[in-house]
Amino acid sequence: MEAREFSQARHELGKTQNQIARLLCVSPKAVQSFEQEWRKVPASVERQLMFLLYLKNASGDIVSPCWETKDCPGEWRKECAAWEFRAGNLCWFINGTNCRGMQSDCWQNKLETCRQCEVFQSVLPPQVYRPF
Repeated sequence: MEAREFSQARHELGKTQNQIARLLCVSPKAVQSFEQEWRKVPASVERQLMFLLYLKNASGDIVSPCWETKDCPGEWRKECAAWEFRAGNLCWFINGTNCRGMQSDCWQNKLETCRQCEVFQSVLPPQVYRPF
């Protein structure tokens, strides 16, 4: 996550640096360092921030689970954590998902794939998480 994205996400949530620090269980100095690009945003902080954005922007509309949207075959579903936990709208949040028949080896690679996905794009605000 880039500094610009972190800052935009914080503004989307309507939080000050101190407020977002409390929500993310980090110090206000850490938030400042993320936004000034002095420190890289850790994956755990990025995931929590994304989850808060998801909760804030959830419309309540019933959205098809990822395995239906992506038309995943049964053998892929059996190996997918999103399928196992019936979290088809949170596939982007859960490590161990099986997107396009492959599991990502790390959070950064997973998120790179997710940014291109219509499921991810349908549940997170595009002004914060644009596909690259």
